[in-house]
Amino acid sequence: MEYGTFDALATGLHALAAVIWVGGMFFAYVCLRPAAGALAGPERQKLWRGVFARFFPWVWMQVIVLLATGYAMLFVSMGGFGGAGLHVHIMHLTGLIMVLLFVGLFHAPWLKFKRAVDAGETETAAKHLDRIRVIVLANLWLGLFTVAVGASGRFWS
Repeated sequence: MEYGTFDALATGLHALAAVIWVGGMFFAYVCLRPAAGALAGPERQKLWRGVFARFFPWVWMQVIVLLATGYAMLFVSMGGFGGAGLHVHIMHLTGLIMVLLFVGLFHAPWLKFKRAVDAGETETAAKHLDRIRVIVLANLWLGLFTVAVGASGRFWS
């Protein structure tokens, strides 16, 4: 298969979108979360409310880019699922799971967390923040796995 400008552009955008989403989760979970632990509950919740309010629009954009470029490469360059390698099928599955987890996180615990923080309901906010933490951790592991599969899959025999 000969690769051209389309493949280069789609692959580059796909990789950048994955880096932004997965890298953002890595930073939030591994760096920001431990540092934010030094803050009192209400201050920590306000910090996370601000972080998520800025990060989630970026995630929505990356989800759109990942789906658009992924399906474009799949159907334009690979001729559909039949022409895709095992690694593409794995990325497709884990990517869809990640998107579903994010959509669920956004429409349930995030919106409830945001309302609770705005209303000063720290106990309720803490409960929803913990749910967000669990979902982000699951998505982080899935994202790291998916990036590793995507980077190494073309070398599989």
